[in-house]
Amino acid sequence: MFIKRTDLALEARELWQESAERTTRLSGVKATKRKLEGYPVTRVDILDERGEEALGKPKGSYLTIDLTTFWQRKADFFERAVRAVGSQLKELLPEEGPVLIVGLGNAAMTPDAVGPLTMDSVLITRHLISAMPKHFAGFRPVAVFRTGVLGTTGVESAEAVRGLVAQVQPGLVIAVDALASRRCERVCATVQLSDTGIIPGSGVGNHRAALNQETLGVPVFAVGIPTVVDAATLAADLLEEAGAGEVDEEKLRASQQNLMVTPRDIDAQVRDLSKVVGYGINWALQDLEIEEINALLS
Repeated sequence: MFIKRTDLALEARELWQESAERTTRLSGVKATKRKLEGYPVTRVDILDERGEEALGKPKGSYLTIDLTTFWQRKADFFERAVRAVGSQLKELLPEEGPVLIVGLGNAAMTPDAVGPLTMDSVLITRHLISAMPKHFAGFRPVAVFRTGVLGTTGVESAEAVRGLVAQVQPGLVIAVDALASRRCERVCATVQLSDTGIIPGSGVGNHRAALNQETLGVPVFAVGIPTVVDAATLAADLLEEAGAGEVDEEKLRASQQNLMVTPRDIDAQVRDLSKVVGYGINWALQDLEIEEINALLS
């Protein structure tokens, strides 16, 4: 059977439902849908080992916010997207404790720059609270770290973050990274939040050491934006839609190169959505409105 690559729990559930034309209820998985600030939100909860085996993802909660209409740029589109991301993230996070936010990825490669770019829009408060405790008493301590990638640093992201966690001792870690989607229409049009951690590079088949509570010793929450589609997965879906019958995975993946597909205006899309995620993180962590976040970041 052809293995279609995706980082989205929503799509993993869709793939399970498509396999062997299964229409029965998926044991160990609960899915709910709602609308928030005009944007559809799908929550997939993997409840037990049966759910883990079916979807190939660890037990926990995965929330996918559909921002397709964000690009129509209707009234308050940015503010509504920030509130949607921020409120859903706030539901997942503990209410108190210092936070370390990790920007995963390669800033020099646009589809992989979600993590580093998001850090540009995050309010960094840890040092200010230490220096001026009276002025910043109402802020939650936040530190950020851009990990870089193994090819340019020689250090695994998990190794670097583990060392920093030991020194900074945050109450939780939020990891931000680019993801891979199965569908082109979800590229740069969705944000996935989860409380299960993340495996850097998994979306492009470059699996690195996991960042999760087991490896870091603190809860790890992940925020991801799909920026690419695996070319073989895209080809398989197109062939199936055209009625080509069974797909030959060996032929589709015959190339030595791991080809990925991304939009031609990926730079603008990644820049805009990274800002949404950064502001959403601020909205979830600090008692601030968007106008106040703007003023503090300017």
